[in-house]
Amino acid sequence: MYGSGNQPVIVLKEGTERSKDKEAQFNNIAAAKAVADAVRSTLGPKGMDKMLVNTIGDVVITNDGVTILKEIDVQHPAAKMVVEVAKTQDTECGDGTTSSVVLAGELLKQSEELINANVHPTVITNGYKLAAEKAVEILNNIAVDAKSDKILKQVAATALTGKSVGEEEDALAEIVVKACKSVADGNDIDTKNIRIQKKVGGVIGDTYLVQGVVIDKEKVHSRMPTHVEKAKIALFSCPLEVKKTEFDAQIQITDPSSMGAFLAEEENSMRAMVEKIKEVGANVVFCQKGVDELVQHYLAKAGIMAYRRLKQSDLEAIAKATGATIAGNVMEITKADLGTAGAVDEKQVGEDGMAFITGCKNPKAITIFARGGTEHVLEEVERALTDAIRVVGVAIEDGKVVAGAGAPEIELELRLMDYAASVGGREQLAIEKFAKTMEIIPWTLAENAGIDPIDSIIKLKNAHEKNKSKGKYYGLDLDSGEAVDMLAQNVVEPLRVKVQAINSAEEVANMILRIDDVIASRRAPPAPAGPQGGMPPGMM
Repeated sequence: MYGSGNQPVIVLKEGTERSKDKEAQFNNIAAAKAVADAVRSTLGPKGMDKMLVNTIGDVVITNDGVTILKEIDVQHPAAKMVVEVAKTQDTECGDGTTSSVVLAGELLKQSEELINANVHPTVITNGYKLAAEKAVEILNNIAVDAKSDKILKQVAATALTGKSVGEEEDALAEIVVKACKSVADGNDIDTKNIRIQKKVGGVIGDTYLVQGVVIDKEKVHSRMPTHVEKAKIALFSCPLEVKKTEFDAQIQITDPSSMGAFLAEEENSMRAMVEKIKEVGANVVFCQKGVDELVQHYLAKAGIMAYRRLKQSDLEAIAKATGATIAGNVMEITKADLGTAGAVDEKQVGEDGMAFITGCKNPKAITIFARGGTEHVLEEVERALTDAIRVVGVAIEDGKVVAGAGAPEIELELRLMDYAASVGGREQLAIEKFAKTMEIIPWTLAENAGIDPIDSIIKLKNAHEKNKSKGKYYGLDLDSGEAVDMLAQNVVEPLRVKVQAINSAEEVANMILRIDDVIASRRAPPAPAGPQGGMPPGMM
């Protein structure tokens, strides 16, 4: 920039990088496409896995889009915005993270041609906004009701397909639906009340549902019972120990008999705790803090089972499952604070003991006890179960599902092409590009399954055009490469997953397209390392 005397006016700090107009837009689009390409090969039941190794050598093997993007250390600001799409999708729906990122990348790729043809970004963003609103309307029209357990099981099985759960999809889908129905309150469901407790050992097929809570802790004393019928459970957030003073105090004892009295008083206070627990009728104790050895001894003598150092979340889950109230003071607990369970068992799982609280009458917190051969397998099983639980929860809440395997996307493409012609103007070009973008999902599904994507898209379009009543449910059979009715094939996804993916992809694409100037400050150089040991120079 120049002033009146043709002297350059320096506005930006030296070293600041700046890119403008098309250069800035294409740079951002390239970064977003790179993120989409990173996860694209994981889409669908035939998608591949990624092995991610972090700086300390920990390994994650997964095909879960959001897990991959969280593990990758993305630097480019536009790429970070696309990663946020996956995180939002995961928070809202639990599934469809890869689809949302792939759609966002493809929307930006399609916009490149329009930018090159000098269509203004504002026109493109307006067209994309109109297309997204119309797409949601179309999706609502083609959705079907999901009231039955059969459809919910299909939703869970679809979410589990392609994850590393082998041939156990049906068994796990049944467990997931049972778990969701157990904690559902009408159409409201808090999926946080379904805990997944994993333990290495056995095989994935050994996973089962516990109508209660599993705690990865061993009882505090070997002489305590390992099985308690008709359990009356007391929960404490305070330690079962003699209270330490809050400030340092010294007690000087000069007489030996005083020492005996002091220790006797300490012992009496601990005995009083156990007497109080016995008095209210508790026969199982769970404590968030420590349990003194003397208290352990008295509890074992009274035949009371006890566990210590539980996490706050474990304590809250037991309270929800058994109806107990967490007590903050041992001496103030009442019979009304106790929870009930059919039984509490200590079972040996592998080398460790674990507490199984079962037979709860109306548990508001339940546990899926997951097994698997290795830690990596178990982690992927946990991710798969978490996704399935979330999508079944979404399907119960909304009561609507759509066919899977690319069926809704092809229907959207055909309907949006018709809609574009009715809009007219330059926005029509953007709507047509938005419609073309929808092809990327079935295209990628075919590509990942080793099927010719061009043939697949042609077959799908023909099936949708020819069969007016059921054509909208035709998706791609990844074994045969043919267009098949996906409702009949039991491949369904919650409506919200598709709506959220389209909306968030459109929002981030529009945000990136509206950027026409990137001003990046130069990063501060790292501070030079100081002298290694000894005195600093000149300090002799």
